[in-house]
Amino acid sequence: MHFWPSMTWHTEGINVVAPVKWRCLDGLMGAFWEADCQSGARGYYLADDPRIMIFFNDVSDSVRISNQSGDFSQQYRPMTRAIFIPAGVPMWTNIEATHRVTHLNLHMHKDRLLRFLAPSLGRSAALAALRSPVEIEDIEAIETLAKLLVDEIAAPSRHAIYAESLANSIVAGLLDIPAERSEQNEGRLTQGQMNKLMVRLNTRGNGRLSVAEMAGTVGLSESWFSTVFKQTTGKTPLQWQLEKRVELAKKLLVESDLSVANIAAQLDFSDQAHLTKVFRQVAGETPAAWRRIQTR
Repeated sequence: MHFWPSMTWHTEGINVVAPVKWRCLDGLMGAFWEADCQSGARGYYLADDPRIMIFFNDVSDSVRISNQSGDFSQQYRPMTRAIFIPAGVPMWTNIEATHRVTHLNLHMHKDRLLRFLAPSLGRSAALAALRSPVEIEDIEAIETLAKLLVDEIAAPSRHAIYAESLANSIVAGLLDIPAERSEQNEGRLTQGQMNKLMVRLNTRGNGRLSVAEMAGTVGLSESWFSTVFKQTTGKTPLQWQLEKRVELAKKLLVESDLSVANIAAQLDFSDQAHLTKVFRQVAGETPAAWRRIQTR
């Protein structure tokens, strides 16, 4: 389902300096903007669905925002590097100093986000997260994902599910999703820690992380991480990573005409035989046989 956002907006004193790069995907639309902003420039934005803005330069000294009104004499705050604006929340901006901005806008259908979050969080927790605005300045991991996504928006090089997976990881890394303390006390990884692992996995082009890297991502020793990861997922870290890659292979087998060899190369398996072996271990069929079953 390709998605085109419904949004009311107007600006003064903001001039686009390069063609906007945009791409519609399943339930979301990404757009990369470069613009010159004059001192005193203003903007107003109201969208029917949630959206994320990620700035690739620091604008906190130049851009003020408010969700109350366009009167910045009292109610305002600095713009941070990444923000999540829930559906139906208006935003006014005011530019204090002339500067250039480069940023990624992600417009996402609220039902798509709910389908993504609810299986892990539950429907009520997912709805609560989608109603909670987020503004953060430290965006190191998210910025890496955003740059990869901008590359796919500007010049697609892989199947659309790659770009959609990057967007999902940005959502998981940015939204206000509380950790489950009870899981941590019982020797399990929290949902927040699992989200961090997914973000880190998606920033790695070859789809592989060492146990040391995974443990470091969630701040645990290797030995304790391996124990609690198995207790949380029922799988070893290697089994978990391989299943994630097989899930992507399944989508490509159904949604694309790529050969099994091309899918193996795209998902960084050593060759077609390696993908076939792993796929049979996880799915019980070879990729070719599984494709025939699914496309009858």
